Amino acid sequence: MNALGKHLLLELKDCDREVLNDLSFLKDMLPTAATEAGATVLGESFHQFNPHGVSGVVIIAESHLFIHTWPECGYAAVDIFTCGDSVQPEKAAQRVIRELDAKSHSILEIQRGILGT
Repeated sequence: MNALGKHLLLELKDCDREVLNDLSFLKDMLPTAATEAGATVLGESFHQFNPHGVSGVVIIAESHLFIHTWPECGYAAVDIFTCGDSVQPEKAAQRVIRELDAKSHSILEIQRGILGT
C-alpha cells in the first residue's frame, strides 16, 4: 500500500530565541525551506503575537508547512505535510532545524492517506 502523503512533526528545543520572535526572518525562512525541498509555494500567512511568538503557514501545491514559536521557551513546533513523490520534506526539516539553531530536536514521520487496494 502506498501513502498519499508524508507528514513530519518537528519538536525543536533550545532554539535561538531571537529568531523565534523575528517575523521577517521566519516569513523568509519557511518558504525558502519549502522551495529547497522541491515544493511549489502558493501563499503564506503569518502572525506576530504580543508580547512574543509567531505562528505561520506556507501553503504549497503539495500541502503545507506550519510553524508555531514560543521564544520565551526556546521552542518551536513545525509541521511539514507533503503529498506525492516530487517533494523531499526531510530537506525542508533540516533547513528549519539549522536556521532556528535547534540544539535538540525530534522528528516524527506519519504516513498519511494509506488506502487499501
